[in-house]
Amino acid sequence: MRYILTGGSGTIGSRLAQRWAAGGHEVFVLSRDPASHRLPDGVTGVKWDGRTAEGWGQLANSAHAIVNLAGESIGGKGTIPLPGTWSDERKRLIKSSRWNAGQAVVAAVELAATKPDVVFQMSGIDYYPSTSHVMAEDDDRGENFLTEVVADIWEPSTAAVEALGVRRIIGRMAPLLNLISGPLPASVLQFKLFAGGRLGGGKQWFSWIHTDDAIRAIRFLVDSPDAVGPYNIASPNPVTNAEFTRILGRVMGRPTLLPVPEFALKLVLGEVSAMVLEGRPVSVGKLQGLGFEFEFPMLETALRDILGRPLDSIA
Repeated sequence: MRYILTGGSGTIGSRLAQRWAAGGHEVFVLSRDPASHRLPDGVTGVKWDGRTAEGWGQLANSAHAIVNLAGESIGGKGTIPLPGTWSDERKRLIKSSRWNAGQAVVAAVELAATKPDVVFQMSGIDYYPSTSHVMAEDDDRGENFLTEVVADIWEPSTAAVEALGVRRIIGRMAPLLNLISGPLPASVLQFKLFAGGRLGGGKQWFSWIHTDDAIRAIRFLVDSPDAVGPYNIASPNPVTNAEFTRILGRVMGRPTLLPVPEFALKLVLGEVSAMVLEGRPVSVGKLQGLGFEFEFPMLETALRDILGRPLDSIA
């Protein structure tokens, strides 16, 4: 079967491409500069302008799946967001990159004589407001910038494929836990420097998912004919920021002595502080109802796997 990935050189896309290629499938990764990425064996890079179906649209014909992951990074290029990450210019780029990529997918599907079986549209749990209420897929949206990105731009960008008879899945992804991207590298660095501590009051919820489970969930949804519409992709066991900090400290054998006050985070990061000071627990009952099983449902088990610290290790 043929799989096409936009944004396929990132943490999720590269692992998806590798696993599909290892299974003997035809895998194409769209990129502005394919030569600059080290793609997995068996994966073909295709040059793409990020806006149209020009040069790759023909691949959509008879494809099994198009997985749309493309979009300018929300948190900036480093592991720690910096002031200016959400300047007006960057906000426009974050939104336009997602809308343009989605519209390119729609154009490719329109051109295909034999339509793809499914389009997987990436999104995020920032769709929901910051709350302590467990949010399900049919709950109301939030109102901040991150919500605007996923609810007003990313999710609607490929909606038109549904009218073309193509099954569409929306994956509302929780923050990924790995040592390359997402929130974990910065937290690990803090603890290595003996500067680990909760952020703000620590009561804000943190929904998370081990990257391996995220990859497995996407593959599961793409290959499940009954999977349609939005799905929360997160661990079934969210934690508060204080709990996350305490568990990470225990796994790393480091104290949690230096909480960072909320006012300091807002002063330094401005609007970007919402990434660490706001949160929401989400339900994954819809995903589990299809039969998906998590390999890493508990935070401590996930962190020990990622950090290579088995339960019997000595800190």
